[in-house]
Amino acid sequence: VQLVESGGGLVQPGGSLRLSCAASGFSFSSSVMSWYRQALGTEREYVATISSGGGVRNYADSVKGRFTISRDNAKNTAYLQMNSLKPEDTAVYYCKALTVREAYWGQGTQVTVSS
Repeated sequence: VQLVESGGGLVQPGGSLRLSCAASGFSFSSSVMSWYRQALGTEREYVATISSGGGVRNYADSVKGRFTISRDNAKNTAYLQMNSLKPEDTAVYYCKALTVREAYWGQGTQVTVSS
């Protein structure tokens, strides 16, 4: 099983980034996909979730209206489009796959929002 995040980097406040999470080794189309983040010295926090078919999406209040979670089951990939980024969005972003058997995590990708 592998979850590989990519797309992180340094961006100025107000900018945008799109994170990707490429999955392999399990039934991606049957899994619920989520994004979490962890800033330095803090606990990991929930960001967003998308159902297996993509029809249901939920967001943390802190990112609602700015972030969009999506998925492409044909490509076994989940995405997080992040717009209007703020310095407080700086964190390592992790994707998580929840199957009927267990949960899997990626290794994370760093997002830094700074001028």
